[in-house]
Amino acid sequence: MALSKVDFNNINVTPAASKVLKWNSSANGFETGDLGGSMVLLSTATASSSATIDFTSGIDSTYKEYQFHFTDIHPETDNVTFSFQVDTGTNTSYNITCTSSFFRASHGESGGTALQYRANDDQAQGTSFNKLCQTVGNDNDQSCTGILHLFEPSSTTFVKHFMARTNGCHEGDITRDVYTAGYFNTTTALTRVRFKFDSGNIDAGTIKMYGVS
Repeated sequence: MALSKVDFNNINVTPAASKVLKWNSSANGFETGDLGGSMVLLSTATASSSATIDFTSGIDSTYKEYQFHFTDIHPETDNVTFSFQVDTGTNTSYNITCTSSFFRASHGESGGTALQYRANDDQAQGTSFNKLCQTVGNDNDQSCTGILHLFEPSSTTFVKHFMARTNGCHEGDITRDVYTAGYFNTTTALTRVRFKFDSGNIDAGTIKMYGVS
């Protein structure tokens, strides 16, 4: 097998943060370039007795995937469900039509277990908020956490897919590992995301929005 020679005069590998070594455009030397699949932190929102956490800027065609990492989301009210919806730049009602699926694995401190598809927690062309963490307790040590993926929200050709995996501490001292996914049935660009509990405020917690290149 023949080996190609590299023109060492074409090597440009000055150290740079978050860069990798790659072939240049002529394929005869190396250079530093962007690291594919890197995540860029775009914004951080911290709740403090907040009715909602909204992301109303920074969601555009720059990235094909946006991730929302929520940590220690603590409810003001006991036995409530953490959820999200999206919207466009001209509509602020957060009622985009959605079809989704929802299943969960549960394990209580007393040892009881369950694996269930939850038909009552999905949507079939519904406009409600989509459930992420289900029936979270408001004890001082209870909260929910997880990651929501939203794919190509700026597309004007395709529906907008999402998926999420979360874990919440149920008010009955049960851990619930939740998987949900679906699509927003619109070809209008989405520019807004809202998070809230179905009752009461978000007492504390942090959500970070990342763009994925």
